[in-house]
Amino acid sequence: MKKIKVLILRTAGTNCDYETQSAFELCGAVVERVHINTLVEEKDKIFEYDILTFPGGFTYGDDVASGKILSNEIKNKLGYEVKKYALSGRPIIGICNGFQVLVKMGLLPDPELFKQISTLSYNDSGRFECCWVYLKTEKKIGSESSCIWTKNLPDVISLPVAHGEGKFISESKDFFEDLNKNNQIVFRYSSKDGGEPEYPLVSNGSTERIAGICNKKGNIFGLMPHPERYVFALQHPAKEGFNSKYGWGKVIFQNAVDFAGQ
Repeated sequence: MKKIKVLILRTAGTNCDYETQSAFELCGAVVERVHINTLVEEKDKIFEYDILTFPGGFTYGDDVASGKILSNEIKNKLGYEVKKYALSGRPIIGICNGFQVLVKMGLLPDPELFKQISTLSYNDSGRFECCWVYLKTEKKIGSESSCIWTKNLPDVISLPVAHGEGKFISESKDFFEDLNKNNQIVFRYSSKDGGEPEYPLVSNGSTERIAGICNKKGNIFGLMPHPERYVFALQHPAKEGFNSKYGWGKVIFQNAVDFAGQ
């Protein structure tokens, strides 16, 4: 059986790469943490991998804005390769800072356009938020989400967040209408029963309470919550998992590994 290879891109300030590596390895993948300088020197190396991951952290100290420096570096030095990889249909995930990178690079919501048309800005709460939240899984009526990463998830799951800039916004009037129409909204912040949340279950002021989106094809997924921090049920303060051993993050990573192995 073919072993699925995962590339976790890291650079100065990345700090969730080891947890993400462990999550993928738990799902049976072979994982390599690769520094961006290595990838810039060996541009075709990216195509050796079945899954590409942009993990969480504070890349380059978020000195300009969260994820902005890394997104510019990738687009200027690896833009052709990353776009080609994305359009090949292989799974890509950006978690927290990685989501900010995908959006500011323009890989989300449309890798063909490859242009920034949205952003993640400062939380409405005016502070860094670190807590467990509930997420409503968006699905078409009678079907799964179009996102390959979120198959077999229930209507509401729980994951932790840890960010200061998670407010998903856009200047385009049609942007959110298009996301809804194309089934690209994957997660919305919610209450435990899937309803309207109150602080601290929603703190960033994200438009339409959006916590994660995908591209039209469903292979590229960006989200602010951290699935790599909830792969075992014991990681949840209330042990809310899909069975006695694992957490919902395990399902997300397993979906991508299984998809890549088809």
